Amino acid sequence: MDQLRAIRYFSKVVETGSFTKAGNALNVPPSSLSRRVADLEKSLGATLLKRSTRIVKLTEVGQIYYNDIQKILIQLEQSNETVRSYQATPMGHLRISSMVGFGDQILLPLLDEFSKLYPEIVLDVSLTDELSTLGRDDVDIAIRGGYAPNERVLTIRLMDNRFIPVASPGYLEEHGAPKNAMELKKHNGLYFKAPAGPTPWLCNMNGQWHDVSGPAVAISNNGPWLAKKACEGEGILMSTRWALASYLESGKLQELKFEHELAINQNSDMAVYLLYQKQRYLVPKVKAAVDFLVERIKVTDKN
Repeated sequence: MDQLRAIRYFSKVVETGSFTKAGNALNVPPSSLSRRVADLEKSLGATLLKRSTRIVKLTEVGQIYYNDIQKILIQLEQSNETVRSYQATPMGHLRISSMVGFGDQILLPLLDEFSKLYPEIVLDVSLTDELSTLGRDDVDIAIRGGYAPNERVLTIRLMDNRFIPVASPGYLEEHGAPKNAMELKKHNGLYFKAPAGPTPWLCNMNGQWHDVSGPAVAISNNGPWLAKKACEGEGILMSTRWALASYLESGKLQELKFEHELAINQNSDMAVYLLYQKQRYLVPKVKAAVDFLVERIKVTDKN
């Protein structure tokens, strides 16, 4: 028995829910698919599918087997693509995942430029602040903020991602500028909500971490909306320097500086990272995107 072919047939039957539909998709008679899947079940000593006249469903052990073989089939396809595409023209679907704010403000404009350079690459971009695993989600490239994740992937530090406190001139005039970090407890706070919850205002004084968060007037995972409220004088905001750059340059917001630097967590190496699987760099479309983004984003960071 050709087990790999049988596995592919089994997978297509599960995806389509029908031997007939799977046969049409693969251009193989449904009876041949049925025999192959039956041989697979016999070799495994387990029933993978519940068959009826109208529908095909997975058994419990069939579901477990299906989940496992998907990882194998994806890895096999990636390996095949690497060999087929080696030294070829960058082309095909490129799957990129990025945090929302960075994607809107920096990544998407750069990808417009990238598309003009590589018109044969179809971009498939997902913006989300939820953490995900490259292998599980079948993503070619991921861009995340925070600290370097503990994954078996290659990580490139793109730019700083530390949060800084800002306020509008109007807010500081009305409420007074805090003279030190501890005085922030008395000020209105605009808080960015990460997947783990609202980001606090923390300060390290003499080796001790203190929560200096003020009373919240707004909490959101939408950075531009929080920045707008900060510009309107509703409170103090902590966000990344790259997200606040235009507001700082225009003078709509001012950076607050204290003797003891603020942070949103106790990890000092906050940055924006580009992640990809080592073997995927051999694929021209991935190599082209990684090289382009690293070069262009690091130039943006210097500016």
